Amino acid sequence: MKKIVLVFAFLCSSVFAGTINIAVAANVSYAINDLIAEFNKTNPDTKVQVTLGSSGKFTAQIENGAPFDIFMSANMKFPENLYNKKLTVTEPVLYAQGSLAMLSSKKLDLSKGINIVTDKKVIKVAIANPKTAPYGTASVEAFKNAKVYDDIESKLIYAESISQAVTYALTAAEVGFIAKSSLYDEKMSQYKENIDWVSVDPKLYTPIDQGIVILNRAKQNKEARAFYDFILSPKAKKIFVDFGYLVK
Repeated sequence: MKKIVLVFAFLCSSVFAGTINIAVAANVSYAINDLIAEFNKTNPDTKVQVTLGSSGKFTAQIENGAPFDIFMSANMKFPENLYNKKLTVTEPVLYAQGSLAMLSSKKLDLSKGINIVTDKKVIKVAIANPKTAPYGTASVEAFKNAKVYDDIESKLIYAESISQAVTYALTAAEVGFIAKSSLYDEKMSQYKENIDWVSVDPKLYTPIDQGIVILNRAKQNKEARAFYDFILSPKAKKIFVDFGYLVK
């Protein structure tokens, strides 16, 4: 009888898979549902629990024991810090490259490129907080390389994450610097390229290499490993491309 019980328990554990908790950089929020749907085609019993936020804040939370299995960062710096502190199972690996776009609901002449921020009509410029969000860091770098930062620093308003920067760009500011990936979401389809948004010249900022790591909590978690492998697979890369990312 004991053997039967043990076999039944094993079968149950195989059929009813568990939940994996992933910390996901806000810029990936637009693609994550498609990614999970594709993953669940081959892993239907795995529930992927997503927490969205800024990479800097996630790093601090993970250092303080936050129960995440995987961290999908908006850059490589934060997961590298965690790896150096021996808080990850894997080394940081590039899963996609993000890019910046300028968005406005004010019908500005975006053909001027980044120099539009110096226009007198532009009172506020929204960016993600450069202290915690890599896209914010890239925005500041672009301003400095375009030699407009000193002129417009007082115009800057800071969002807690890149997704909040989208909201600010459409409500609290004349123009906002956002993740290009956000513009491929269905809810953003009303905003048209070269009318409501344009890409920021990629020569103005360092490529936004986004990194993924498995955290120590998931060392023996096969489901976490399966999701990690999926994010690096050709199927996932196609989805990232569909949302405006570059992949290698």
